[in-house]
Amino acid sequence: MSLPKTLAEDVARNLVMVAKLLDEDPERAYEYSRIALRLASRVAAVREAAGFAAYGAGKYAEALAEFRAARRMTGSAELWPVMADCERGMGRPERALAMAGEPEVQKLDKAGQVEMRLVAAGARRDMGQTEAAVVTLQSPELASHSVQPWTARLRYAYADALLAVGREADARDWFARALEADQAGATDASDRLAELDGVEFLDAFDPEAGDTEGVEGDVLSPEAEEPAAVEPEADVVEDGPVADESEVDRPEADVVSEADEPEADQPAADDSEVDAPESESEADESETDVPAADGADAGQAAEASAPEDKEASDRTGGQQG
Repeated sequence: MSLPKTLAEDVARNLVMVAKLLDEDPERAYEYSRIALRLASRVAAVREAAGFAAYGAGKYAEALAEFRAARRMTGSAELWPVMADCERGMGRPERALAMAGEPEVQKLDKAGQVEMRLVAAGARRDMGQTEAAVVTLQSPELASHSVQPWTARLRYAYADALLAVGREADARDWFARALEADQAGATDASDRLAELDGVEFLDAFDPEAGDTEGVEGDVLSPEAEEPAAVEPEADVVEDGPVADESEVDRPEADVVSEADEPEADQPAADDSEVDAPESESEADESETDVPAADGADAGQAAEASAPEDKEASDRTGGQQG
């Protein structure tokens, strides 16, 4: 089915976002798939993308419905294994196992058949048939020495099944083989292998990694690597009086530093010097307004002239006599 150019571009943009976010953020990928589905629900590619987005978000019933719709539109059996895995996700492993025996499996390519074998082995384990799961995975593809896109996942599933039945030595061997074939890092075979060997890895950047004492090398936690925060030093005067709150809250203009305060032993400046006139005319007026002597000087002058007046009066009285 063809779409108008503008609509096709909108659908394509949403499908690109589905593919981009499918592994790292399945929920957002699912939201974009719903937008594309509303715009073009009759396009098989849109229904298939919506199915994978729902599958990644754990919405298995919805994913199965979308896969069935896409299969009806295309007539292809390519989605048969993932449809069976949706049955497992919905808690129906027996139906997934029944699908593994359907004629549609013969229509699958080699990769599809290996995927169907993986789903069937998982269904056996869901039903508690761990030995049967080991047998289900035994196949020519597993025994092949050639590395194919599915080789790492097949060997990993076989090693996990062996470990489930208590064959630890064989499981370790197949985990090692899975690691050799896993060039893309699709599995955690290296971690499983290290776990069987008793090797424990500590993440130096994980605050919950625990105590690293006894681990070779100087492994520091993030708290130890980061320098401690240094508090700014306050201007504290040791053994001095605590400043009054009123003084602390005063504006800066009212605060007088020690350098500006007058020394206690120095006399205060004379009022005449402080209030000295700025112009010459004011200076003349101030000179005329200044009294000739104060009261203390006048009293001393009167006392000095009193004996002279007395002597003069005595001489006058003697002449008259």
